[in-house]
Amino acid sequence: MRNQKVGSVMTTEVIRAEYGTPFKAVAGLLSEHRVSGLPVVDDDQHVIGVVSETDLMLHQAATPLAYELPPRFRLARLTPRARRQAAKARARTAGRLMTAPAVSVHAEDTVVEAARTMVEHRVNRLPVLDEDDRLVGIVTRHDLLQTFLRPDAEIREEVIRDVLERGLWLVSGSVDVTVTEGVVTLEGQLERKSETESAVAMTRRTDGVVDVVDRLTHRFDDSEFRDTRVPGGVADDWLRRL
Repeated sequence: MRNQKVGSVMTTEVIRAEYGTPFKAVAGLLSEHRVSGLPVVDDDQHVIGVVSETDLMLHQAATPLAYELPPRFRLARLTPRARRQAAKARARTAGRLMTAPAVSVHAEDTVVEAARTMVEHRVNRLPVLDEDDRLVGIVTRHDLLQTFLRPDAEIREEVIRDVLERGLWLVSGSVDVTVTEGVVTLEGQLERKSETESAVAMTRRTDGVVDVVDRLTHRFDDSEFRDTRVPGGVADDWLRRL
């Protein structure tokens, strides 16, 4: 299967800051380009951090209200997180404001890998790096969601060609494939149970697939023989990779 790569959906014109970019200039970049965050790079275009609207808001949040005591009369917060926030509240440059290290992906990573990284780290955008770890783009949640806009006919063709015929070496027409609004239905009878499991798992990994309806049956339950090498056991090999 040829899963879509981050490089094919990313934006190549990246709004960025350098370590010494002033606070006000960072705020201007975020406002002008209507983005919630941007990467901070060094002289070699390596990403050294990310600065976000939240980082700038800490500066405002740290400003005492009229009825509050001056900082010297308030108890010091000694937790590492509190110290980092206090430092950002006093920051005047992107390098002092930024969060480091930056969470990033590579252009050759798959869209699925990028989506998992976003969810895991709870971020909305990721700097994209080349093979030398230099900044080449930015990818957002909106960019990744474009894979679900693939036409049903295109998804069906890929499932038949790359999953069933090339991946599992099945005879053309042995499985009936229908796709409706991204939901793939597989129907038919295969030789082994492992083949049905592989067909479903591999289809689910196809770009643009929302869900898979499994209506496959099998003639032989090879659950107890998964480690046995049999001629043409391509499905077993695929299953071990999933």
